[in-house]
Amino acid sequence: MPRRLYMDNAATSFPKPPGVLAAMTRFATELGASPGRGAYAEAQEAGQLMHQCRERINTLIHGENPDHVVFTLNTTDALNLAIHGITRAARASGRSPHVITTWMDHNSVLRPFNMMARHDGVQQTRVECNPDTGLVDPGDIQKAITPDTCLIAVVHGSNVTGTVQPVAEIGAIARRHDIPFLVDAAQTLGHMPLDVQRDHIDLLAAPGHKGLLGPLGTGMLYIRPGIEKLMHTVREGGTGSVSEDDTQPDFMPDRFEPGSHNAIGILGLSEGVQYILDQGIDNLWQHEQQLVATMVAGLADLPGLTVYGPPDVNDRCGVFSVRVVPGTGYDDPRTLSDVLESEFGILTRSGIHCAPLAHKTFNTHELAGTTRLSFGPYLTVEDVQYACDALTQIAQRAVADEAVTR
Repeated sequence: MPRRLYMDNAATSFPKPPGVLAAMTRFATELGASPGRGAYAEAQEAGQLMHQCRERINTLIHGENPDHVVFTLNTTDALNLAIHGITRAARASGRSPHVITTWMDHNSVLRPFNMMARHDGVQQTRVECNPDTGLVDPGDIQKAITPDTCLIAVVHGSNVTGTVQPVAEIGAIARRHDIPFLVDAAQTLGHMPLDVQRDHIDLLAAPGHKGLLGPLGTGMLYIRPGIEKLMHTVREGGTGSVSEDDTQPDFMPDRFEPGSHNAIGILGLSEGVQYILDQGIDNLWQHEQQLVATMVAGLADLPGLTVYGPPDVNDRCGVFSVRVVPGTGYDDPRTLSDVLESEFGILTRSGIHCAPLAHKTFNTHELAGTTRLSFGPYLTVEDVQYACDALTQIAQRAVADEAVTR
């Protein structure tokens, strides 16, 4: 049997740093208390450790205040909190909300926008992207702005092609127009440097279980100080604070964190973030760029294989979508994934990847999508070269098979 080579980090990162499991095990065996729900030592320590996680994330993203790091279940939860919070407040102020996103965005943005358009009268503009690279022109974002625009939401790195959007330029446009700017960093936070102040990001949504190397069931939304005043809550409940009052607290982070926390997951997440801080995000990004460059070079101009997305490594993160030449036994993405696993031990994901408009951009939507390979910090250049060699062998077979059928 071939070795198992995990290349599905865009879905969730694996393996995790040893400290992640150690922190979760310690919580389960020694602490076990709900943070902020007791005055005894274990509950107090759990609360301190949870705040430490906020501080670490705030350091990583160059945030202004760790109390503005709100814990969520995942990126989808964080995006919904931002989207519904902003638009509800806009409606309540008497506006007819208009929102902007792109064709490269994930269903975690597209579906909430669609729901609001159908049921709440929210207007939306979906800006198309370059069909060769997936890059959005910031000028097209500028043109889409109307007097009623209350939110611009853009995915930073595509979960289909790894296309990295120019969020700093888009953020500058949003800031000039005083429009909240929401960035979906599901594929970039923890992989590459991201500075919410430099890039004019008002709301940053990310998972804990992908680039931040924490466990599933964790996520975060950073809310720039002052932006919370433009948001309504979308859930209310117990916070362990001001329990004598039956209205939601108006201070951060309690305003947006009702209910008991996933403490065991957050403490694991904290160690994932600390691993990134210890390694240095610049070093991790340099390593990922080496992996990306190896993949781009290894698959360049390969007969029988199409690689989607930007050819320039500077416009990419470590997510690649490929398809084998049509008309052969390997052109179905699921078949290609099966062959990569059964013959080479490479674990990938095939399909539409919850991003239908991205696949329509690249004309793969009606072809059952693509096969996706995605990188994490524990992969090596040799691992990526092995994947390139595997895809080369499969593509050569496909070309040979096509020649025979002719």
